[in-house]
Amino acid sequence: MSLDYSKILKIAKEASYQAGNYLKENFEVKPKVEFKGEINLITERDRKSQQIVYNIISNNFPEHSILGEEELNVEKDKGLLWIVDPLDGTTNYAHGLPYFCVSIAFMEEGVTKVGVVYNPMLDEMIWAKKDEGAYLNGKRLKVSNEVDINKSLIATGFPYDLRESEENNLNYFNEFIFNAQAVRRCGSAALDLAYVAAGRYDGFWELKLYPWDTAAAALFVEEAGGKVTDFSGNEFNPFKKECLASNGIIHNQLLEIIKKVRAK
Repeated sequence: MSLDYSKILKIAKEASYQAGNYLKENFEVKPKVEFKGEINLITERDRKSQQIVYNIISNNFPEHSILGEEELNVEKDKGLLWIVDPLDGTTNYAHGLPYFCVSIAFMEEGVTKVGVVYNPMLDEMIWAKKDEGAYLNGKRLKVSNEVDINKSLIATGFPYDLRESEENNLNYFNEFIFNAQAVRRCGSAALDLAYVAAGRYDGFWELKLYPWDTAAAALFVEEAGGKVTDFSGNEFNPFKKECLASNGIIHNQLLEIIKKVRAK
């Protein structure tokens, strides 16, 4: 039976919009914070947002599997998988910094077919269906046309275990900061990738990511004409830890910098 990707997209938009509006409506009230690690936090808003998304998806597609960041793993049809980050940018949200989103992806047999990221503070709904382009509030997205890393604005993030692990991205950051025009670290990998697709960033790299961070927004980059790989230039897999995204034009320049760092 063929899948109705238009319906899947519609439900993903609805779920992200309702969860995002919940987060926005409660943004001014400081949430109760718990810690999953020394600096890796969670709030009751993460859990409530995830419940909103889960209810909408499971009511419409009860036979599908759902994987969510906050201990959500419903295994049904393993070939049909929703991947949910109910609040990407929890640290920002907990501190009152309005840079966060809800991210939802739908994968069929390991391939992302639909992705949605909703930024409620700017009312930006970003979405894509595979092979049909990426859009922001109805406007088709296209990556930037920057050809020179020295003139590029790129984004990154740091893993939660940076205090304990030597694999903490500081070595890459120290190299990129002197090769790019500027580097931003804003705290939401899903939004960073979405903004590569929108041409706001020219590139993005990060390590120790999870599928809910990248599955939806990596599709945006590809559908907007960009490129997404691992740090060796191999095909990107959201279930692996490395993500390098760009407008495609500067991708080899980014790979050369990563290669240089690894050779040290």
